[in-house]
Amino acid sequence: MFPNLVGDRQRYQDRPPALSAVFDDLRAGDTLVVWRLDRLGRSLPHLIEAIRDLEGRGVGFKSVQESIDTTTPGGRLVFHVFGALASFERELIQERTLAGLAAARERGRLGGRPTALSPAKLRQARKMIGEKPPVTEVAQVLGVSRATKAPRAGGRVGVRVGRACLG
Repeated sequence: MFPNLVGDRQRYQDRPPALSAVFDDLRAGDTLVVWRLDRLGRSLPHLIEAIRDLEGRGVGFKSVQESIDTTTPGGRLVFHVFGALASFERELIQERTLAGLAAARERGRLGGRPTALSPAKLRQARKMIGEKPPVTEVAQVLGVSRATKAPRAGGRVGVRVGRACLG
């Protein structure tokens, strides 16, 4: 018996030690029994991933509260319906996100962090880069932090502007 497999802030990718111990101890032909589904994972995609992992290893799964038993055909059907619904939900979220981004672009809104340098400061940065001054000096003159600079690449100092790197 392994108490409280999933902590409040844990995710399946970062299995808590107790859950890892359970998975390590299970062998083909075993059945993992949990009181409720949320003891195995906090979200449906994590549950599906965990149970598919168990199925792949020949391990059954039972949830007492939800009456799901993947060792029976009916239990597998219910679980696969859950999986199909989770996949459908993920695809809907993705479609909505892409539609929202496209609508924002049509309104002239671009995603991402605003550029740190205006066109005038960018021209000044290009001139300064040609002179190869220290990164701190360029940052002070332009009124930006050192972090705005890209790391030294091939001995040259670059200035990160939006998604481009000059230098």
